[in-house]
Amino acid sequence: MSDVVIRVDNLSKKYIIGHQNHEGYTALRDVIANKVKSLSNLINPKTSKDNSPSEDFWAVKDVGFEVKQGDRVGIIGRNGAGKSTLLKILSRITEPTTGRISIKGRVASLLEVGTGFHGELTGRENIFLNGAILGMSKAEIKHKFDEIVAFSEVEKFLDTPVKRYSSGMYVRLAFAVAAHLEPEILIVDEVLAVGDTAFQQKCLGKMEEVGREGRTVLFVSHNMGTIEKLCNQGLYLKSGKIQCSGKIESCLNEYWQSLDHKVLYAPGTIYKLESINQLTKFSIVEITLLDEQEFSKSVVRTWDYLRIRIRYFCPQPIPVAGVDIAIHTFSGSKLIHFSTKPLSGMEISFTEGFAEAHCVIPRLPLASGNYRLSVGLSIPMRQWLCWEEGIATLEVKDKDVYNSLVPPDQNRTPIAIEHYWEIPEKTALATIN
Repeated sequence: MSDVVIRVDNLSKKYIIGHQNHEGYTALRDVIANKVKSLSNLINPKTSKDNSPSEDFWAVKDVGFEVKQGDRVGIIGRNGAGKSTLLKILSRITEPTTGRISIKGRVASLLEVGTGFHGELTGRENIFLNGAILGMSKAEIKHKFDEIVAFSEVEKFLDTPVKRYSSGMYVRLAFAVAAHLEPEILIVDEVLAVGDTAFQQKCLGKMEEVGREGRTVLFVSHNMGTIEKLCNQGLYLKSGKIQCSGKIESCLNEYWQSLDHKVLYAPGTIYKLESINQLTKFSIVEITLLDEQEFSKSVVRTWDYLRIRIRYFCPQPIPVAGVDIAIHTFSGSKLIHFSTKPLSGMEISFTEGFAEAHCVIPRLPLASGNYRLSVGLSIPMRQWLCWEEGIATLEVKDKDVYNSLVPPDQNRTPIAIEHYWEIPEKTALATIN
């Protein structure tokens, strides 16, 4: 008997993208004018004609792979690579355009906040509803009920309609239901990023436990360190196609290599968007390294003062917003994550247009070597407005202030914390005995 639980053959998903003939801000007068035009078209149908161009967009194209029972598969790739579309197809939320999928066993999915929940029903009722959808009996659900409630930490609000839950409460209950109702296959998207750090760790621990029990996990995350720790198999997607599949180490290595393209920028600038004309979405525009006088810094050394200037574009105002920056090794292990909120407690908002934020590191605690920078804009604890994984490379040079034979480098330790040693005299030790 085959131990393959998911088989995908020549899977493709096409969307039709419509393009408006004019761009720009729509004012109230434009809405009124369009209403008048539509009324005119009803009176005189000959003038009604939609000349808006459209094009085909293949979110997933000719994808094929197999997943064996007990595999923990990390699905990686940049934004727009087709990861979430693939999970929606596997979860039977979206129909494929072409191709075939074969799945053995019950599937529990957690793809976005509130997946599978009915807003008008209470938390208690939604637990039973989700269990019924998974094909479980009432007795089976009752057997797991207390465990689900304890894990989700929403006991106080169990009889409150979930439409009144915060996004964090939603995710806690949704994950608890998905993980504890014993599906053979658990599918989880980046939605776990909404929860707090402690709960994220609890979820990852539960997914490891699910894998050890012989059940299958498909997991999408932008945290490559987490992917490397949790998963044994991988799928690397690029532009809707599989670039690499197999051992997670091989997939991560190919993913990082694909990001390592050499681009010549002005000194100190490590990333710059090629074109900033007609931007329509939240975007990171430029990343520049600065010194204490806010001049461009072309060489960065261990323990240097470093100011990272992040320029970005916002298509609309956001009253409560956040800017995040993460530093990780090329293997994907996250070393540092800074954010304006909640980590730094700074309250900021986004206005429409271009703006910038500065992350100041008084003493850079990185040994010499190359590191990846990831930068994002967010509504804190709720939603990523954009997250650019591995958007730039930070190169750190030696700074051997101790005049040692072996200065700190990434192969020995990526974190270089300033310290020193002392050797007590023998007489001092003698007084202890």
